[in-house]
Amino acid sequence: MPMDRARYPDDWEKISLAIRERSGGCCEFCGAEAGQPHPMSGKKVVLTVAHLDHNEANCDPANLRALCQRCHLRHDLQQHMANAALTRRRKRIKAGQLSLWDDPAIGFQGGD
Repeated sequence: MPMDRARYPDDWEKISLAIRERSGGCCEFCGAEAGQPHPMSGKKVVLTVAHLDHNEANCDPANLRALCQRCHLRHDLQQHMANAALTRRRKRIKAGQLSLWDDPAIGFQGGD
């Protein structure tokens, strides 16, 4: 999921660098080392910074972890799945398919 810069503080790059330095260049979940092949996938590890509570505004260091791509994607899996379901639902509605479970007055409520 692309990063929406408007949801992050102006000094995000500084914060992100500090978290990655704090980690010693390793994923704080699986220990994979930045710049090296990932032990599971064999792909080059790039460290990213994840918000444990999924709130981009909460940049307390206790809420941030340096993660490899694999661990960050796994950490955000439920959020990615919910966003994908919402996107599919919006496309169906735009194409003219209405749902008995969706009430436009209160937003999307039905299942996928």
